[in-house]
Amino acid sequence: MAVNVSLKRVQISKANSTMVIAIAVAAFVFTFSLVAGKSLMNKRAYQSRVIAGKEKAVKQLEANIKASNSLADAYKTFITTNENVIGGNPSGTGDRDGDNAKITLDALPSQYDFPALTSSLEKILTGNGLKITSITGVDDEIAQQKPQESATPQPVVVPFEVSVETNIAGAKNLLSLMERSIRPISVQKITLTGSNSKLQAVVAAQTYYLPEKGLTIEKKDVK
Repeated sequence: MAVNVSLKRVQISKANSTMVIAIAVAAFVFTFSLVAGKSLMNKRAYQSRVIAGKEKAVKQLEANIKASNSLADAYKTFITTNENVIGGNPSGTGDRDGDNAKITLDALPSQYDFPALTSSLEKILTGNGLKITSITGVDDEIAQQKPQESATPQPVVVPFEVSVETNIAGAKNLLSLMERSIRPISVQKITLTGSNSKLQAVVAAQTYYLPEKGLTIEKKDVK
């Protein structure tokens, strides 16, 4: 009788052990399934975001290509007019000649160049009979050499001062020439000294240049 009781206990103990093992295995499989399922869902969601991001980039690229083609056509039309925007000959070599692209670049250059500004002023003024005594300003080329790129660049002021020896009529002509200059010139102050026959006219003014627009290619991390 005692042997039978011991045998039953052994069988029950084995059954309990088997059940515990089975439950442990089932719990492991269930937990692994949950973790694996969550990992697969996360990967699927990530891949969906990546695909959506790529599709958005492709659409933007296609739109940019269309815009660039339209811009190229508009540029061709802009530079092939019979008369430029200031009434000059697009193929001429005079002060007011040149195609519209050249006129635009001359009006608002993309780089700081004070020597070029003084040369341009000297050519315009002496070409119209004015005697220049000095052209001064701050040559800030080193500081302006590498302006910070921006998606929305703003004009940068370039101050200068011109002194000419002339008369009343010449002083009026000086202001008129600056007003009609291709490059925008804002006169801040004019000082006249001397007599009509020998008049010293000093004009304090400022012009501008517009830094190039920066092109930024962004990289986006998909998380």
